[in-house]
Amino acid sequence: MPSTIERLSETSAKLTITVPFAELKPHVDKAYQDIAGQVSIAGFRKGKVPRTLIDQRYGRAAVLQEAINAVLPGAYEAAIAEQKITPLGQPDVDVTKLEDDDEVEFTALVDVRPDFDLPDFATIKIDVTNADVTDEQVNERVELLRQRFATYSDVERAAKKGDYIIFDLSAAQGGKELEDSQAHGMTYQVGTGGLIDGLDEAVKGLKAGESKTFSSKLVGGLHKDESADITITVSKVQKQDLPEVDAEFAGLVSEYDTAEEMIAGLRDSLERMARLEQASQARDKALDAVIDATKFPLPENMVSGEVEARKEQITEQLSRMGMSIEDYLERGEESTKDPEEFWADMAKHSERAIRAQIILDKIAEERAIPVSQEDLTAMLLQKAEENGSTPDEEAKHMVEHGHMAEWLGDIRRGKAVGLIVNSAKVVDANGKQVNVAGLRSDGTYAEPEVEAEAADGKSAKTDEPKAKKTAAKKPKKAAE
Repeated sequence: MPSTIERLSETSAKLTITVPFAELKPHVDKAYQDIAGQVSIAGFRKGKVPRTLIDQRYGRAAVLQEAINAVLPGAYEAAIAEQKITPLGQPDVDVTKLEDDDEVEFTALVDVRPDFDLPDFATIKIDVTNADVTDEQVNERVELLRQRFATYSDVERAAKKGDYIIFDLSAAQGGKELEDSQAHGMTYQVGTGGLIDGLDEAVKGLKAGESKTFSSKLVGGLHKDESADITITVSKVQKQDLPEVDAEFAGLVSEYDTAEEMIAGLRDSLERMARLEQASQARDKALDAVIDATKFPLPENMVSGEVEARKEQITEQLSRMGMSIEDYLERGEESTKDPEEFWADMAKHSERAIRAQIILDKIAEERAIPVSQEDLTAMLLQKAEENGSTPDEEAKHMVEHGHMAEWLGDIRRGKAVGLIVNSAKVVDANGKQVNVAGLRSDGTYAEPEVEAEAADGKSAKTDEPKAKKTAAKKPKKAAE
């Protein structure tokens, strides 16, 4: 099926595709068979209706149209392969010539990937934070574990800093209680702050059964940020008893036998987390560097469509929550309270995401990055963990909703980012080069021979390393 191309711009093209009738005829024959098997006409069995009668009842043009619909996808795919273009989105197809027993001609207007050159990834330098773990960080983790396994006992004395109180709260304005500003059975550690301004000063010195009223601004509800008279009534005062850091504690919170081994395990866990954070920073910054170094125009239709779809999605989500964009921005979860500025920022992020996808797809194509069954299985396991489902359920969802191509594309793009990072120079704040290529998903390093296998952007293997570990046992999740 011959085709010609007319480049309308850097990002759009017009394909003209000709289909000889000889190639269309098998699809015409099948169209007659399909129609004959579907219609019921008196005097004829299904599937035995003559073509002349079908032409009389439904028209020859309808048969030809069905045949064209059948041949068109393959003809279009052959044309884009022949013309060596990469389409972005679905084409706008128009049949320009349709004559019986003659060739069929149709055009396809399509957004295409513009031509651009990729930078040399080896010239990219990426700065990441240090992965050093301090004694203070380890001690903080130990204290968190002590807090988690602390015990509490009621005391009859007045509350003091560090105690826990259980209390009821009510608020009033002008002597009238505010219905949406009442709470019961709340727990608070005296001295931690961050709940209501003035609460710490009000509860210090209160015993169980005592109350105090003070003025402050409300932090939620219909009267958020308004001043009100807040009454606190303490029902319990409790002191916290933290466990000692000893062998018994180590056995309770981890798989270690001694406190020393547990602390070493916590340090190892923090170091692995820090390495993974370095790798995450490296991936984000590597992609940003390539985007900034690669200039090319984007198809306007593609960008506007993505922006509009994203805007509709956000608006629909907020509507389900009973909120407008103004309500959402008032909550202070974004850097701006101006809807126009918010949508403008969203449009910039959408455009950058499209640019990233185009770049990564080109890298994956030029470097022939493969996607293995192992890669797909890893993604299904990850999605199952995130969604609280099973890998089989995720696989079924993928097939039923036609996500296969989309998910395989996501895997390839992820591996393309890995290829960039592994080619770039990654250094920490001390100027020390960071071995991102040899890092496993659990934050440990692979053996050198395994590391080499990851050089093409694939994830390193996760076999246990032969090198001596920091500690003899791995801590339970609680200790990490």
